[in-house]
Amino acid sequence: MDPISLQLGTKNLWGLLVGLLSKDPEWLSAKVKFFLPNMDLGSGNAALDLTQRVILQLRELHSQGSATWQEFIHCVCMELDVPLELEVLLLSTWGCGDELPSHLAAGEESQPESQLHQGLKRPHQSCGSSPRPKQCQKQQRELAKRYLQLLRTSAQQHCSGKLSGPGQPLTFHQAYVPPILQWGRATAPFDTQEGTMMGGSKAEDGADMSIQDLFNTRADKGPRVMVLLGKAGMGKTTLAHRLRQKWADGQLDRFQALFLFEFRHLNLIKGLLTLPQLLFDVYLSPEAGPEAVFRYLEENANGVLLIFDGLEEALHPCSSKDTVGPEAPGPALTLFSGLCHGTLLPGCWVMVTSRPGKLPACLPTDAATVHMWGFDGPRVEKYMSCFFRDQPSQEAALAELRANGHLRSMCAVPALCRVACLCLHHLLPGSSPGQSSALLLTVTQNYVQMVLALSPSGYLHAESLLGLGEMALRGLETGKVIFSTEDIASSIMAFGTSLGLLNSFCVCKGPGHQEEGFAFTHLSLQEFFAALHLMASPKVDKDTLTRYVTLNSRWLLRTKARLCLLDHLPTFLAGLASRACHPFLSQLTQQDQVWVGTKQAAVVQALRKLATRRHTGPKVVELCHCVGETQEPELAGLMAQSLPYQLPFHNFPLTYADLAALTNILGHRDAPIHLDFEGCPLESRCPEALAGCGQVENLSFKSRKCGDAFAEALSRSLPTMGSLKKLGLTGSKITARGINHLVQALLLCPHLEEVSFQDNQLKGQEVLDIVNILPLLPRLRKLDLSRNNVSMSTLLRLTKVAVACPTIRMLQVRNADLIFLLSPPMETAAERQGAPDLQENASQREEVQSRSLALRLQKCQLTVNDVEMLIAQLRDGPHLDEVDLSGNQLEDAGCRLMAEAAPQLHIARKLDLSDNGLSVAGMYSVLSAVSTSRTLADLHISLKYKTVVLMFAPKMEEQGRNEERVLFLDSLMPQMPSMLSLCFPNIRLTHCGLRAEHLEQLCTALGGSCRPSHLDLSGNALGDEGTAQLVQRLPGLGALHSLNLSENGLSLDSVISLAQCFSAVQWALHLDVSFKSQVVILRSDRRARDLSAAGALPEFPAGAQVSRFGQRCVPRSFCLRECQLESPSLTRLCETLEKCPGPVEIKLSHGILSDQSLDTLLGHLPRLHQLKLLQLSQMRLSQRSPFLLADLFSLCPRVQKVDLRSLHHVTLHFRSNEKQKSGRYGMFTGCGLSQEHVEPLCKVLRKCEDLNQLDLSANQLGDDGLKCLLECLPQVPLSGLLDLSHNNISQESVLCLVESLPSCPRVREASVNLGSQQSFKIHFSQQEEDGKTLRLSECSFEPEHVCRLATSLSQAQPLKQLTLTQCCLGLEGLTILLSLVRCPEGLLSLRVEEPWVGRAGVLALLGVCAQASGSVTEISISETQQQLCIQLEFPRQENPEAVGLRLAHCDLETHNSLLVRQLVETCARLQQLSLSQVNLCDATSLVLHSFLLALSELKKFRLASSCVSSEGLACLASGLSHCHHLEELDLSNNQLGEEDTKVLMGALEGKCWLKRLDLSHFPLGSSTLAVLAQGLSHMTFLQSLCLSNNDIGDIGCYHLSKTLRAATSLEELGLSYNQIGDTGAQHLAAILPELPELRKIDLSGNGISPAGGARLTESLALCKYLEELMLGCNALGDPTALGLAQGLPQHLRVLHLQSSRLGPEGALRLGQALDGCPYVEEISLAENSLAGGVPHFRQGLPLLRRIDLVSCEIDNQTAKPLTASIVLCPVLEEILLSWNLLGDEAAAELAGVLPQMGRLKRVDLEKNRITAYGAWLLAQGLAQGSDIHVIRLWNNPIPPDMAQRLQIQEPRLDFAFFHNQPQAPRCT
Repeated sequence: MDPISLQLGTKNLWGLLVGLLSKDPEWLSAKVKFFLPNMDLGSGNAALDLTQRVILQLRELHSQGSATWQEFIHCVCMELDVPLELEVLLLSTWGCGDELPSHLAAGEESQPESQLHQGLKRPHQSCGSSPRPKQCQKQQRELAKRYLQLLRTSAQQHCSGKLSGPGQPLTFHQAYVPPILQWGRATAPFDTQEGTMMGGSKAEDGADMSIQDLFNTRADKGPRVMVLLGKAGMGKTTLAHRLRQKWADGQLDRFQALFLFEFRHLNLIKGLLTLPQLLFDVYLSPEAGPEAVFRYLEENANGVLLIFDGLEEALHPCSSKDTVGPEAPGPALTLFSGLCHGTLLPGCWVMVTSRPGKLPACLPTDAATVHMWGFDGPRVEKYMSCFFRDQPSQEAALAELRANGHLRSMCAVPALCRVACLCLHHLLPGSSPGQSSALLLTVTQNYVQMVLALSPSGYLHAESLLGLGEMALRGLETGKVIFSTEDIASSIMAFGTSLGLLNSFCVCKGPGHQEEGFAFTHLSLQEFFAALHLMASPKVDKDTLTRYVTLNSRWLLRTKARLCLLDHLPTFLAGLASRACHPFLSQLTQQDQVWVGTKQAAVVQALRKLATRRHTGPKVVELCHCVGETQEPELAGLMAQSLPYQLPFHNFPLTYADLAALTNILGHRDAPIHLDFEGCPLESRCPEALAGCGQVENLSFKSRKCGDAFAEALSRSLPTMGSLKKLGLTGSKITARGINHLVQALLLCPHLEEVSFQDNQLKGQEVLDIVNILPLLPRLRKLDLSRNNVSMSTLLRLTKVAVACPTIRMLQVRNADLIFLLSPPMETAAERQGAPDLQENASQREEVQSRSLALRLQKCQLTVNDVEMLIAQLRDGPHLDEVDLSGNQLEDAGCRLMAEAAPQLHIARKLDLSDNGLSVAGMYSVLSAVSTSRTLADLHISLKYKTVVLMFAPKMEEQGRNEERVLFLDSLMPQMPSMLSLCFPNIRLTHCGLRAEHLEQLCTALGGSCRPSHLDLSGNALGDEGTAQLVQRLPGLGALHSLNLSENGLSLDSVISLAQCFSAVQWALHLDVSFKSQVVILRSDRRARDLSAAGALPEFPAGAQVSRFGQRCVPRSFCLRECQLESPSLTRLCETLEKCPGPVEIKLSHGILSDQSLDTLLGHLPRLHQLKLLQLSQMRLSQRSPFLLADLFSLCPRVQKVDLRSLHHVTLHFRSNEKQKSGRYGMFTGCGLSQEHVEPLCKVLRKCEDLNQLDLSANQLGDDGLKCLLECLPQVPLSGLLDLSHNNISQESVLCLVESLPSCPRVREASVNLGSQQSFKIHFSQQEEDGKTLRLSECSFEPEHVCRLATSLSQAQPLKQLTLTQCCLGLEGLTILLSLVRCPEGLLSLRVEEPWVGRAGVLALLGVCAQASGSVTEISISETQQQLCIQLEFPRQENPEAVGLRLAHCDLETHNSLLVRQLVETCARLQQLSLSQVNLCDATSLVLHSFLLALSELKKFRLASSCVSSEGLACLASGLSHCHHLEELDLSNNQLGEEDTKVLMGALEGKCWLKRLDLSHFPLGSSTLAVLAQGLSHMTFLQSLCLSNNDIGDIGCYHLSKTLRAATSLEELGLSYNQIGDTGAQHLAAILPELPELRKIDLSGNGISPAGGARLTESLALCKYLEELMLGCNALGDPTALGLAQGLPQHLRVLHLQSSRLGPEGALRLGQALDGCPYVEEISLAENSLAGGVPHFRQGLPLLRRIDLVSCEIDNQTAKPLTASIVLCPVLEEILLSWNLLGDEAAAELAGVLPQMGRLKRVDLEKNRITAYGAWLLAQGLAQGSDIHVIRLWNNPIPPDMAQRLQIQEPRLDFAFFHNQPQAPRCT
């Protein structure tokens, strides 16, 4: 192909494409088959020639649309060997969605045409041309010829005048050794792609290219801009000069002219240049006629080569748009951009060298790239052979090289190889073998040895060397690499040039301006001397030095105004910091070792900081070089350990030396590491550097530049990487040769667990070669061969391998994906080889039998013929866990074959035949094929959605585990007569277009031996006719679990027909119909079980029942939603349901029910004898509905509860029979009832004789309506609760209530809250109540209300208790109320709770009490609780003589004498004075002292948790000493000192009538205890003594025990938390039998062990009347429990043994002893390790109210007997089972007994293992009519969203951390 023809446009491009594909017709045919699987490529096209066939196939591909055509074009470019220029045109023309040109559609054929390149200008000639223009042309050619010869001569002179290569310090005759060159790909602008190197390759990767390949005929067709990329020292500049030399010698004859520019020279030109100035003034001027010469160069630009060296050093950034015209001046880089983009000298060749990095945007997008990789092993040896001419030196040098791996690695860089040769030349003479190379271990040491070699007689000229270093550093910092004579001292210049360290040359700074310049022979040498200056100069301190120890990114933009040329400076600093360089630095600086060591340590410390940080890939590589240069193992280990587990390297070039440095660091690492190389240009031999790296666990390469040579190198390293587990080689271009090497290497990698060869364009045989070694890789778990070229025959061969290979457990193929998953055998191959043959064969047979295989062949274009072959392979194979053939072309025949073969293929779980073109006829054949299957669990066919999935029963061992779950769930369900088998499948034939005429054939297919358990026919077109037929055929289908007829166009007639199934088939229990969403489901009560087995949670139907809950019959349920019901339809429906056997529930929702329809429905209720529940939800009802529903109580005696809410929700509960006697409930909430409705409603309710509850809350009664209702109440036979909350009532209604109490004798209690709660509740009893209770909260009484309230209270006889909570009743108002209330006779208790009570003080509150109109008998004050309680006795009885006598005993000489007088008069009969949580000042204490002196009848005094001064306490004690009739004294929890305690103890003298004494938390010392003991000895009537938390100890217990012997009337003894120990327990045990009246003893928390417990149990057995025993928080153990069980007190009511270290044995024996005890009310065994020892009851506990088993390690197994025991406790109210191990089985057991627990109020199941399913079961148990208030389920494994759904369904389930407000039980 002529490259000029590529400019002809798409018409010519079409011809090029046809010509390209005509060379590989087989490839094209395979691609057409891939994109067009149904296209016939056979005989029809045989008559056409090759070109015509290609054109025809291309037309077919294009007709599929732009997406297919673009994908095909991309395949052409990626898989075929397409010239790069053609690839660019193809992608730019057709790869971005452009339409095909019109000539393709017309069928035009076009061939490549020739056209002159736009840069070649053919001269215009005519017949009349004059001789003068011809003469000018001849003169121009002559001038050009002379200039071209001058160029060649100049190049020859330049090459002959130089050494063999730039930077050669000594003159050696040596041949040029070319470095490794490899094609890259076209380069995109790096400023937009952040350094991404695009994939692909120009030539085959791994094949080295020569210099001639750069400009061969192939390159002539490609882009004319070439970028040569190579790291520092790779020989880029040498290659540029080598090309000029070859051109000068005539070897590059295709170029007439060659220009070589170096950007470091061009940077010195300050002005602007035109292109002729650049060529003629800067490079070489012609002798004459520069215009003519330039014009000739323009006309012959394709023969002009311009080489630009060092693009990374260019100044003055430019973009791709910064170009100039042919004659416009510009900077050098702008001219370079114009040349690259063809605006200057169009058609010329441009070659530019650069280090890898972020290149400027001035490069064109189609520029070709060539990577320069330096030397490989043979090239290094060739270079050394050329360097050392004599045979002995050559052999010695090669021996040193081969013996030193570090030296070989460094010599891969040509510049370092030259330095190493120079050093060996100096070191080899006079040294033993290996000694020389030992001095060349690092790059820095090579440079050091070079300096020593160049120094005459080994003498270091320190001043000159340091001068060179200072100049080098100054140049690097300022971006200067060329120095003028003004920059360098003459002595240093002479020193540098004499040793070959500096080169001198002529520098052009502009047209006509030249001068001499100097530069280091290589930039790396300048960096070395700069580092040497930093380390050796005394002017550089440590801080300055460490600032240079940094890591530079590889992607620095090198087109800045100042160059950044410090890349290798940190590396040389690190090398100079090594111990090996210490003598050299000491000699150079003439400093001691400490001075040198300090600087070296500073560098190492800086590297140590860098080593612990996270870096990008390029910086990691640079740091590896630096750390390696230091030769510090500790530093290398620190960096190695700091590297992350996943270490990525993305999109930057890596050399062999880079990976060698990385490997060296990883050798110091202990933990494994993952290396990921993606998009990185790599040397082919790079993987060899990883040889022996045992730390690599995961190795991944992803690059199109990896070919066979790379694979071969990788195969040599893999066996040496002992820890390698994962290997990835993706996106490469390896062929069979590379795969063969890799396969052989994989066999030597026994630890591999995962291998990925994705996207490698592998063909069938190569894939098979890889797969065939799978049995030989013992630990392999995954093999990924996706996105390779696999044919159908290869795929079937792969399935055969998968069936035969014992370790493969899954083969997954989908489109381009191809993945093997493996399960390594339990025993290794070595172990199997050592076993006898017989055992080996048996083991293999057992392995085959136990193995399961999953086969997923999705979208593989399989046909019926392929399926036949596949079935033949699978028949003799292992058990199949899954077979997925979805997305193929099996059609009916193939699906039938697979369904028939399924039973023989041992498929354990799933067969997927979806999207295979199955028809209705094929569906019948599949049904017939599976009718004999005994393992089919589920069949789902949907022709609309192309779904065909067969699910099978699990393996036998898994089925056994599931059967336990099923049996457990079956225990919750009623046993059906048919006893459905587990193998009956679910049949789902959804959206298959089934109509009525299909039913006969369908039922025939379903009537086989394998009948369905669930039949889903949703989404079809059965209609009413089909439904009617199905109802008739339903009995013949057996006992289904469910029938789904959703989305079948059914009418209400079909629904009524389905309702007939309740009486026709026994399994039909629930019919759920939703008209709007077309949901129609008829099911049995197996739903909970089936959904649980499937792992799903039920939808929580509102009235769902769980069977065996109370052993009740499961009701049939009819649910109809979203349907307009008229009277005729309701009549037919009710008549149908009248025939239904058993309990029936009717639920109608989301519709409109007129009054006529409601009348019709309610009129049929008396005839529905089996009706249990009628529910109308979201139904709009009229205002008459409350009266119609209320009238039901008289019309239908079975109605137990009427619940109407908001005129939208109605629930009617029915009794099982009319004789059942229980209260009836009427609830009419939110119905808009007002005053006008009250009287008609009450008139209807009068007919109900046993109305227990009436709820009229949330209506609009108001004050008038409430007043009317209160007037009607006496005629309503209400015996329970009347709820009038939220009815917009005010204080007027409260006063009306108080006034109406005398007329309502059956009112027991009334409570009103006018605040946020807005509650108004009145409790009635069946008989007249002697005393009433009135609670008023937040009523905000005004002063005028107080007087009216007092008047009403005076008449409200017999009112016993009045509570006023936050009613805005102040001190003055309370005083008025107390003074005005005058009840005729009896006692009235008044409790006031107001904030001001806590602030008023005791004196003010006593003053209020003094104003009471009745006699005050009790006063209780609590400032903290803000309570004042007064009990008044009416009428007030005054005895002046007695009052005077009392006043005579009072001290009236105080300022509060009036208050004392009033108190004595009002409280003459005071019997109880309680002061709790108060602060008593001295004045108050004085008043109390005077007051106590006059209280002759005081029997109870309490001063608890209060603050009193010592003086005040003395007054109180004095007053108490005169209260000789005290019977109860409580002084607990006061803050007293020892002296205060003694004062109070003195008040106990003479209290011989004391019956109860509470001194808990009372500071009893030894002296006060003695006083107490003395006082107790006289209290012969003492019945209760509480001394808890007093630290009495065993000694105090001894003295106390002696005293208590006389307390023969003692009934209660509280000594908890006194640390009496075993000794104290023994003292008590000795006297307990002498306390005959003892009924309660509390010894909790006293440190009693089993020894003390045994003594106590013996003694307690003799306490015949003991009722409450509390021994918790003691280490009693099982021995004490066994002792208690043997002698349990007969009248025991309460037993507390929490946290007593009880075990299962002790708990069981206690349970046996407690069983049948008639008085036990409370048991606490919490915080004991009971496990399976929870108490079991056979007889039960008839009075047990509370059982506490918190944190007792109770599990599901233990819960079963526990629930059986709970049922035997009929009055149980609270069960605490939190912090145990209970799961769903325990929840099911509890749910089963909840309906039987009529008194149960609370169940605590916090912190257990109950899931959402168990919570749902509990909700079902609550729905059976339980009166439970709350079930606590916090911190169980229930998702929040599921908990919210459950709580909405059942509010009594509480999932919150804090206790929610208890929910009112649902009345039934």
